[in-house]
Amino acid sequence: MTAVTLAPGRTPFLLPLNPLAKIAAALPAMVALVFVRDLAIPAAFIGLAYLLLVTGARWSARLVVVLAAVVPLAVVVVGVGFALWVDPSMGGTAVLSVGSWALTDTALTVGLATGLRLAAIGSLALIGGLTMTGTDLVRALVRQLHVPYRIGYAALAAIRFVPRFGRELETIRQAHRVRGVGGFAPLQWIRTVVPLLAGGIRHAERVALAMDARAFGAHPDRTERHLVPWRQRDTVFVLAFWAVSSAILMAV
Repeated sequence: MTAVTLAPGRTPFLLPLNPLAKIAAALPAMVALVFVRDLAIPAAFIGLAYLLLVTGARWSARLVVVLAAVVPLAVVVVGVGFALWVDPSMGGTAVLSVGSWALTDTALTVGLATGLRLAAIGSLALIGGLTMTGTDLVRALVRQLHVPYRIGYAALAAIRFVPRFGRELETIRQAHRVRGVGGFAPLQWIRTVVPLLAGGIRHAERVALAMDARAFGAHPDRTERHLVPWRQRDTVFVLAFWAVSSAILMAV
């Protein structure tokens, strides 16, 4: 999940929504797509996801690359890959043949349907993934779903280790370059393991001491400085998304 910086004078409508509303809105459609076998319904949901992301999220290089390149490429790769595994006994007209093996239009249709289905599920997941932060999601889980804050914030602390490990790794590599340490690539990875683990342990100790100093876990609940409430617009968004999803499933 990626934090999104708002453009001056414009607040995309997806950003202020409760993270749970975005998940709850798309989840039924994602489950339904697992059982869909045609081409039209996944394509319609991809179009719906694209429409929401283009109009409701802030434009960025990552968004453009994902929508314009990653999703279409995934459809093609997955579609062709699954088409190669389709049982030839399903019949159809041969589109490509190599010796006794033939790629039929039926196999391509099945593979394309699978690729579109997976792309539709991924596109719907991006509605929330590109427009909310992990911190807000944890706060919403604790406040609305009453997930114990000990679990939520412990998971959040673990997630925040990932970018820190990336920064630590880059620092270690820069230190190796300054010292002229090079050589065989696997050996370079081995040299980074010990200092990376040492840095992770030090950071974990600091986080644990900070949590203990704030009496984390001493009480059954805790106050929040920043609240993520469930507003009326969240309910409207979820119901509207469900209505559109039902219309797509029944009409297409």
